[in-house]
Amino acid sequence: MSQIVPPPAAPPPPGRAEIVDWLAGLGERPPGSERIDSMELAWLVHQVEQRYAVELTDDQLEQIHTIDDAVTVLAKALAAHV
Repeated sequence: MSQIVPPPAAPPPPGRAEIVDWLAGLGERPPGSERIDSMELAWLVHQVEQRYAVELTDDQLEQIHTIDDAVTVLAKALAAHV
């Protein structure tokens, strides 16, 4: 008799520290920098698409200006994707 194996659980949404680590992948950021520029946003979107297999909408991207914005938007987007 074969056993049904549930699909692997999706990783939890990224927290602040993980987002900061992802952004550090582009190079050094000024200490305490909260703003996310367009290059960093593109990098962040790439990381999310690779890790979570989800595409963010233009409306969601327009809401991301700071690290805290990214945490909030990504948590909502990934919760809706499940």
